[in-house]
Amino acid sequence: MTQKPGDHEYAEYYGRYIALVVESDILAALAAQPDELAQVVSRVKPGLESYRYAEGKWGIREVIGHLIDAERVFGFRAFCFSRAEQAPLPGFDENDYVRQSHYDARPLSELMAEFRTVRQGNLAFLRGLDDKEWARLVTASTKPVSVRALAFIMVGHARHHENVLRDRYTEALEPVKKSAK
Repeated sequence: MTQKPGDHEYAEYYGRYIALVVESDILAALAAQPDELAQVVSRVKPGLESYRYAEGKWGIREVIGHLIDAERVFGFRAFCFSRAEQAPLPGFDENDYVRQSHYDARPLSELMAEFRTVRQGNLAFLRGLDDKEWARLVTASTKPVSVRALAFIMVGHARHHENVLRDRYTEALEPVKKSAK
């Protein structure tokens, strides 16, 4: 459960997310991440929660909404596969999901609370799995994926978007405060 999944446990596309996970304890990484994300979100300047760094890009609220959607989808897949579901699960078009949402009309604090809640639900479930369940490999989006890989994807996917917020949404973020030593 604590070692990174093998290349055969996920589609090549997800390798970029899994590569962002340096922790060996995936459950601890999942538990810590909402606070890490909250640190970035706390830097959003007043009135700039809908800021987009370019035309056609998501606003900050929509980025967090997308993380909520993805957390639900990846968590559902992990749940189904851990229970030995053999039916392939469909993919999801993140742009369609965001387009159909009302994330941009909701306060960022509310979205962060929802992300925490969904993540806590996934964590409670994942903590109860045995080694056999973590290793189950089933098909989602026409590619094989293991429950273990999905947990790593959850962390890496959210980390990817944290990095995007830090790198591309800089005009909307307060500078990082230097700690006094």
